[in-house]
Amino acid sequence: MSANSKQKVLILHGWGGSDAPHWQAELACTIARNYGTVSFPLLDNCHFPNKNRWMRQVSALLESFRPESVVCHSLANTLWFWLCDEGSIRSVKNLYLVAPPSLQTLEPTIKTFFPAPLPKELKAQKVKMVVSDNDPYMHLEEAKIIAAHYDIPLEVVENGGHLNIESGYGKWSHIENLIMGSE
Repeated sequence: MSANSKQKVLILHGWGGSDAPHWQAELACTIARNYGTVSFPLLDNCHFPNKNRWMRQVSALLESFRPESVVCHSLANTLWFWLCDEGSIRSVKNLYLVAPPSLQTLEPTIKTFFPAPLPKELKAQKVKMVVSDNDPYMHLEEAKIIAAHYDIPLEVVENGGHLNIESGYGKWSHIENLIMGSE
């Protein structure tokens, strides 16, 4: 077990949540099983989210839980961009941006989140972005532009869809190893 497995990890889901067997739920279990400290909250009204409510909820969590690592999936990435742009959040050690949606997403149910900003900084010492080459919510070219903008590593998964349970991403050893520090 590495030093990273002992860190406090905050896992933030996207639109609709990430219930088991989604990889985020599996990751939370793996961290807890290895005696790590994890917070995997169900964000307010996850099927009909509101940016301002989610920002207040996650800002309070960041202040009270004080994670070293934050793992975002889907809409949580957009939320993180807003928190960095508008909020006065403290920096974290590690940030994992997994399957962010386009900054110009037009989905009516989540319209309060878009268009999303590219904040000046991502409030993290180390950032890694993981995307798929066929994600229906973000074209690879846009992901490359975002990664280049922040000069962060971009990992591209072949044919991974939105990197969610519908795309076959239940237990995902690779992401667990990244977060737990084995890779």
